[in-house]
Amino acid sequence: MSEVYSTIEKNKNRLNLDPNQAIWLFGYGSIIFKVDFEYLEAKKAYLNGFERRFWMASEDHRGTPESPGRVLTLQERRQAKCFGMAYRIDHKVLDALDLREQNGYLRYLKSVSFADGSAHDALVYIGDKTTRIYQEEHDVKTLAELIFNSVGPSGQNKDYVYELAQALRDLNEPDEYIFELEACLRKLEEIE
Repeated sequence: MSEVYSTIEKNKNRLNLDPNQAIWLFGYGSIIFKVDFEYLEAKKAYLNGFERRFWMASEDHRGTPESPGRVLTLQERRQAKCFGMAYRIDHKVLDALDLREQNGYLRYLKSVSFADGSAHDALVYIGDKTTRIYQEEHDVKTLAELIFNSVGPSGQNKDYVYELAQALRDLNEPDEYIFELEACLRKLEEIE
């Protein structure tokens, strides 16, 4: 059985954040539809130069060490634009977020843009490419089969995709990759 690759301590020392200042957090995955933390303000936002990918093995949320599921990370791509939600949070919320994102995610500060044209630096959790749990899979059908069969403490892996797809529809922010993956999963459900 493998152990969680914890990034909690690494993240605490990673960025020089002022504990007395509220900061923006950019969510591009489950943080869009599962907001289990206090925030001061929430806005639709986007991050230029990145796209979502289910390239992080999940042994602690959407899978197990024996049968890892997949969760999102961001992949750099020049012309990409990743829509999500930005939350202005107090520094005290970071400990809970670091725990939630502990399995292979590192904190970064990236400039996010808002609908009104303004921009602000925001904290973004991005998967650490140097760890064994970072696993690129470019074939969406292969990825869908893996996700379809994975279950972990946070539930069925496919529900993560379904909830995110619906949240993006509710925000009126389509994501071709997520919608294609969702369609592949729905086809697998029809076969079963």
